[in-house]
Amino acid sequence: MRGKTILLVAAMALVGSLYGSSMAADTLAGVKAKGVLVAGVKDSLPPFGSVDPNTKEYVGYDIDFIKYIAKKLGVKVEFKPVTSANRMPMLMESRVDILAATMTKNPERAKQIDFSYTYFLTGQKFLTKKGTVKSLKDLEGKKIATAKGSTSEQNVKKSVPSATILSFDDYPQGVLALQQGKAIAVTTDESILAGQLGKLEKNPATKGRYEIPDVQISEEPYGLGMRKGDAKFVKFVNDAILEMEKTGEAKKIFERWFGPNSDSPINRGSFAIAADKRGT
Repeated sequence: MRGKTILLVAAMALVGSLYGSSMAADTLAGVKAKGVLVAGVKDSLPPFGSVDPNTKEYVGYDIDFIKYIAKKLGVKVEFKPVTSANRMPMLMESRVDILAATMTKNPERAKQIDFSYTYFLTGQKFLTKKGTVKSLKDLEGKKIATAKGSTSEQNVKKSVPSATILSFDDYPQGVLALQQGKAIAVTTDESILAGQLGKLEKNPATKGRYEIPDVQISEEPYGLGMRKGDAKFVKFVNDAILEMEKTGEAKKIFERWFGPNSDSPINRGSFAIAADKRGT
């Protein structure tokens, strides 16, 4: 009798676990019920995500996409800062509902989380002092800065295996290492580097001293991250992104942060979503 009781308790625990997992995966219903969408974003990485020093509010390309999705859901937004290293754990541990954090979609990450359609397309390049880097050969055996836990870190190790990679918590720390002569370059997606170069161009002490050479080592499609198997929420987000493209809202956001009136000195990124409209 005791054995049957133990088996019954175990079975009930298993059912409860499965039920809990199912409930946890229904982010769409959960967000609507609590009236708040918690988004993991970068807080010091313009033009994608940063805190406006005057208003103390989050602003940027990623931020605008999240605000549109939240408005469509009819809920408020709570932004939580994440890094390249902790963003996926924060999502999987349910500390955030969605990630909008300059995250490249790749098969390895897709085993752990689900992605939206691509909402931005860029490529990995390098930020250097002017005239120091013209090809990958100039980076061989040198120190290169990047962000810990990023695809940029993985890509540069493959592309320049003889280089010493300095991994920081965020890209501004890498830029500081570049300025201090501790690294010959900072590497990540060109769109992120453009934001960092824009900041350097605003400073009279660094204006005109840095550049992004035409040396690209990868293509980087960004996706919004959601928990694995969260099908209803993924569909809702994908539908919202397609609606943004159809109505021109995506283009407006792109031009706001990367167009002629933005602080970014390049306009080579893309808001185009067409590459993977048939699936994530």
